[in-house]
Amino acid sequence: MLISRHFLWLLCLLAGCQAAPAERADTLIDLATVQSGPRVQADELNGAIQREPRNTALLARRASLRLAAGQPRAALADVVRALGIDDADGNLYFLQARAYRALGQLDEALSAARQAAGHGFGGPELPLLVGETHLAARNYPAALDNLDRTLRLDPDQPAALFYKGLAYAASNDTSTAVQYLQDALARDPREPEILHQLAFLLNAWRIPADAARYAAQGMKLDTASGQLRYDYGRQLELQGHPDSALWYYRRALVLDTTVYRADYRLGLAAAKTRQPAAVVAHMARALRRNPRLPQARVLLAEALEVQNRLPEALAQYRLLVAENPGNQHWTFKAWKMGDATLPDSLRRSARRAVRRPARPMALEPLAPVNVLNPVPAQ
Repeated sequence: MLISRHFLWLLCLLAGCQAAPAERADTLIDLATVQSGPRVQADELNGAIQREPRNTALLARRASLRLAAGQPRAALADVVRALGIDDADGNLYFLQARAYRALGQLDEALSAARQAAGHGFGGPELPLLVGETHLAARNYPAALDNLDRTLRLDPDQPAALFYKGLAYAASNDTSTAVQYLQDALARDPREPEILHQLAFLLNAWRIPADAARYAAQGMKLDTASGQLRYDYGRQLELQGHPDSALWYYRRALVLDTTVYRADYRLGLAAAKTRQPAAVVAHMARALRRNPRLPQARVLLAEALEVQNRLPEALAQYRLLVAENPGNQHWTFKAWKMGDATLPDSLRRSARRAVRRPARPMALEPLAPVNVLNPVPAQ
């Protein structure tokens, strides 16, 4: 992602990364055994830190490398250890803010960033981190304020332009969002994440021809991106090629199972062709990622009911009742499913009415009986 590339440059600056050693022509190397990268470089510092346990520069360097290696907890431990030795180093607080941000602890990240600024850490990297953190917290005015501060320090910073585009997109100002994303792309034309966001927004804005151009360009740069495959499939669907779109949606999920929009579109297509098993598989996965997808829960509940998976259908209908309080249709469906899941002896709909005996007909009064006079004996 764009932010990763930006901070990778910053990481190398802070950690003192050097170019890889030159190859030796007289040695054959088994490439399968070669290890490199920030994780290995961080481990290589262990011995030096054991010899100089109070060297904060070494601890900071290892923390930076551990952040680049995707080990934020280990990085945070190094930073905390270094701050215990020197609590006046702004660079250490900045590293702490980055570690907290990587862990998703947004308030702690912002607090550490304030400490970094208070201890003299300057440069565009700090307001960029603060702006992105506010963006993650959905505090869009604060995000835009810090991103503008970043651009005053570095007018050509593509990451700041990119995040401004995302902030405006989240604020439903799509035209401004596209403008900032295009500005970011002009400064970093080989960044797939910018191309994905442009394609996604243009599809949402119903301009699929332009979305196709950005998605195709992104797929050439990142052959493993499921998001870009989804973007390309979506523009195909919008342009009237549903079968080709479904192929790209399936390919997106092969590359990245978290692309829930691809599951959602496949679920909608399965509902149209009356394939309840496919509806359940796709909509269940999509709803785990985004429980507010339009009609997704309805289609899932109905598909479960068709498959006679009544307890699961009941759970979905009850969620629909909770999401739509007062809706009589979903309330009735939940009652019906609840009744259907009871044992036969308890099901209200299965009980047979006991017929009461018919009321006896009123009898007419008997006619009086004439008493015959006895015949006298002869």
